[in-house]
Amino acid sequence: MQLLDGKFVSEKLKQEIAAEAAAILEATGRKPHLVAILVGHDGGSETYVASKMKNCEKVGFKSTLFRYEETVTEAELLNKIEEINKDEDVDGLIVQLPLPKHIDPEKVTEKIDHRKDVDGFHPVNLGRMMRNLPCFVPATPYGILMMLEEYKIDTAGKHCVVIGRSNIVGSPMSILMARNTYPGNCTVTLTHSKTRNLKEIVGSADIIVAAIGRKQFVTADMVKEGAIVIDVGMNREESAVTKSGYKLYGDVDFDNVAPKTSWITPVPGGVGLMTIVGLLKNTLASAKKTIYK
Repeated sequence: MQLLDGKFVSEKLKQEIAAEAAAILEATGRKPHLVAILVGHDGGSETYVASKMKNCEKVGFKSTLFRYEETVTEAELLNKIEEINKDEDVDGLIVQLPLPKHIDPEKVTEKIDHRKDVDGFHPVNLGRMMRNLPCFVPATPYGILMMLEEYKIDTAGKHCVVIGRSNIVGSPMSILMARNTYPGNCTVTLTHSKTRNLKEIVGSADIIVAAIGRKQFVTADMVKEGAIVIDVGMNREESAVTKSGYKLYGDVDFDNVAPKTSWITPVPGGVGLMTIVGLLKNTLASAKKTIYK
């Protein structure tokens, strides 16, 4: 068993991003600029947004955070997005999910200018990804691809089983792993809560991407010897023994699954750190106008 170490890879790639950001500053007098909108006070969202802002600073980006109470109206939020869309100083805009129930996340996602959609959630970017055209790839799948590439993981011809079909991770991951490129060229099975014989299907996988959002869902009896396991899960539980007051668990029972694998991502220290890199890379591409002129 070897670790797919998100900490190592993310730090290496952030150094490269920082060098490019410095070159942009020298050439244009401006920094790549990421704007985030946070609604409410969800603990997980607060942590994720703070990490994104901190990493922007680390690589030499400008970052701006707009905060709203949960009582903000949908119209007010959409108006703010429109204002940011028109701001030529802004390269990327993210709206942290989840949103309060009275705000339609689809309306919010579609309101963001697809040329600033560095989370990669807009239908234009997802459609372009489907057709293998230049686009902002959803940040978590993008981070996973960069990790596989860094460790030179052979994916061609492998059976990849994705557990979970969200528009954020599972569905785009299944498309990306099937593309005629590297990483890719897998035979992909997309599984979900209604899949029959899930244990047998996962057990046949060469590569498992666990993104179902259920603590330690993937157990050792579901994994064949030598499989590559990518754990996207970030399940927070309160804990009296950690400084933060909570503990993170993946979707994989790491302690029992890891000995059977050839490669595996830890939680924390794996995919979560790579998601941030995906976001930074998309923001950098927006600043450089390499995807949308």
